[in-house]
Parts: sequence; C-alpha cells; structure tokens
Amino acid sequence: MSDLLQVEHVSAGYGEAVVLNDVSFSLAEGETLALLGRNGTGKTTLMDTLAGATRQHGGQIHLRGVPLHGMPSHERAHAGIGWVPQERCIFKSLTVDENLTAVAQPSRADRKNNPWTPARVYEMFPRLAERKNNLGTQLSGGEQQMLAVGRALVLNPRILLLDEPLEGLAPIIVQELLRAIARITREEGLSAIIVEQHPQAILAISHQAVVLDHGTVVHRGRADELRAAPELLDQLLGVARVL
Repeated sequence: MSDLLQVEHVSAGYGEAVVLNDVSFSLAEGETLALLGRNGTGKTTLMDTLAGATRQHGGQIHLRGVPLHGMPSHERAHAGIGWVPQERCIFKSLTVDENLTAVAQPSRADRKNNPWTPARVYEMFPRLAERKNNLGTQLSGGEQQMLAVGRALVLNPRILLLDEPLEGLAPIIVQELLRAIARITREEGLSAIIVEQHPQAILAISHQAVVLDHGTVVHRGRADELRAAPELLDQLLGVARVL
C-alpha cells in the first residue's frame, strides 16, 4: 500500500509555545492509526496541527503528496482532512439534517461508487435518523458525537481525524460508536487517526500505533503487537490499562 499521509519532523504548538518536537510517522491508504499517550503529551496538538489549527514551527505534512503545511484549515478540509475535534463543533442552532446538508461535499473521484451522503450517515447512525428534525441543542452527548462524525463523513474525506470520540459517553453509546468506527475504517476502508483514552478498544480496530510523550514519538509500530504486550503498554502510558 502507498502512503496516504506523511508527517516529517514536525514541530508545532500555539503561538510561540512549542508542544510537538520532531514528530514523524506515515500512514498507508486504508489504514487506521491509534494515537496514544498520557494526558498533556501532545495528542490533541498533533490532531490540531494536521487540521491546520496550530502554528507549525518546522517540518512537512503531505496528504497523497500534496503539501498541507502551508494550507489554512478550510483548504485542508477540501484536500481531504475530515476532523472531529474534542469539542464536536456541531451547529447547535440547526437541525440534524441541516448540520449534514450544510457541509456535504461531492464525492471524490476515487469514491464515486459509494460516496458519503446524509442518507448513508442516517443508515450508519439510526439514532440521528430518528432525530433529523431536532436541533443540536436537543441531542444527547452521544448523539452530538455521532452528528460530529457524520458531518466529517459527508465531506467525503481521504482521512478522518477523531479526537477522543468516546470521551464522557455512556457504555452503550461507546459500543455503538466503536462498531460504527470499525465499520467506517475496516469495511469502508477510510483511513483514520484516533486519539483515545481506551487504548485496548482502539488498538483492536487499528493497524498502526504511535505513542507520544512530552511532544515526541516514543513508540511506533503495529497496533496488534502493542495490544498483545500489556506490560509495554502500561509502561508507555504510565497508567493501568483500560479493558
């Protein structure tokens, strides 16, 4: 498989503050990467940097050979970055259906046979179909997260960035979202980078794993191998495993 995303020697942060130092990794077409690390190690900053929401001090980011490091966020979205930030950022004053139709983009040439449309999002998340005329303010936290994922999907991205998609959700919603993410990545073949505090759950549906500490990469390898090495995982994360 060819590389979809290449991150080379990236340093970035907010204003003059540098949070990421010399971060490098690559992701092949159709692969999912679990981005792990303790709180405050730079995971969200890396996702923000890929989406164009930080100040990049050095290095390069390429998506299918196209340089992203000089692009603003809206141009990166057009280039193929689908971003679901921690804050979800749905339009709370619009209905579910308006949230989806307002941002929907035509399919890319390589996805003409199976584009992401609002109808497909409703099929993926039946809860949203039941609430399509409800305002964003009338949704539960789990439903808002589903809508945030759906909004990213209807952009028909090349890669999906999910920043702690399971945070603060009820266990039944966590399982529903995990199944949906697994389907989107494993069955649909959409590449993704997932930040999550439930490492075992995310490693189970990922191909690669990167662990950050103090803004640098301290581990990079196969997700299944890291999942099968609980002692190493505990050491890297510095916390008890979440099963």
